[in-house]
Amino acid sequence: MLSGRRLDLLDPAPRDIEIADIAHGLARVARWNGQTRGPHVFSVAQHSLLVEAVGRHIVPACADPDSLELLLHDAPEYVVGDIISPLKAAIGDAYRGVELRLLAAIRSRFGLPAPAPTLARLVKRADRIAAHLEAVRLAGFAPDEAALHFGRATDLPGAVVALAEPWPTAEAEARFLDRFRNLSGT
Repeated sequence: MLSGRRLDLLDPAPRDIEIADIAHGLARVARWNGQTRGPHVFSVAQHSLLVEAVGRHIVPACADPDSLELLLHDAPEYVVGDIISPLKAAIGDAYRGVELRLLAAIRSRFGLPAPAPTLARLVKRADRIAAHLEAVRLAGFAPDEAALHFGRATDLPGAVVALAEPWPTAEAEARFLDRFRNLSGT
């Protein structure tokens, strides 16, 4: 980690997790295996910001801790990278176990409880809506093809749709950190 901390993937300690490491890593992990158009990749940091914005669109009264859960839903990927879904399915519980332990340590580090079932469903729904938007706008999917994988498109405000544009790495990192600080009050 850039912070100089060592993170044990099999038994991650919350004290070894730093938001700056998460932001730095997620801004450099490409969504869609980098198979997007334009001079910049669309990063997991940007996807996380998009998911949080979609979640707030779905539930306008979403509390800041719940928005923080939305923002951090893919945080383990700063360490393990974006392993594509078919590989995750083949590895099965082994990958999921590592991801869940990291997410539990991240939640503990930032004082977030495990999400209630309604929040977990919101995260999943917002993630699928964001993935549909990304698939069509960035990865060359036809709308019907994206619907097969992610469900039907959802009408989103222009400000949310605008988040589905690749940014330079430094901008993605800074905007992720800014949003985290705004939601966490730090």
